[in-house]
Amino acid sequence: MKLLENHIVNINRKLQQLLRNFSALQKQCAQQEDTIKNLKAELEKSQHTIKLLEEQKLILKSSTGKMNEADKKAMEQVIGKYIKEIDKCIALLSE
Repeated sequence: MKLLENHIVNINRKLQQLLRNFSALQKQCAQQEDTIKNLKAELEKSQHTIKLLEEQKLILKSSTGKMNEADKKAMEQVIGKYIKEIDKCIALLSE
């Protein structure tokens, strides 16, 4: 009978340790999810900044007149995008 009680105590102790480990892992997982969320937001912000800087570079090149064909096409795409956004705004305003 004593042997059975010892096994139960051992199992109970191991179970308690597993529960503590599980709780610690849950906290760690939550922290990592927050870190991932913050890093994704930072990445989006960086990508937006890069996009704006590339557009500014095109504008500077066009103002100096030193644009090659690839730059001209990229500039046309940027202008086309702005025109589409303006058309959408006008359509929304006219409703």
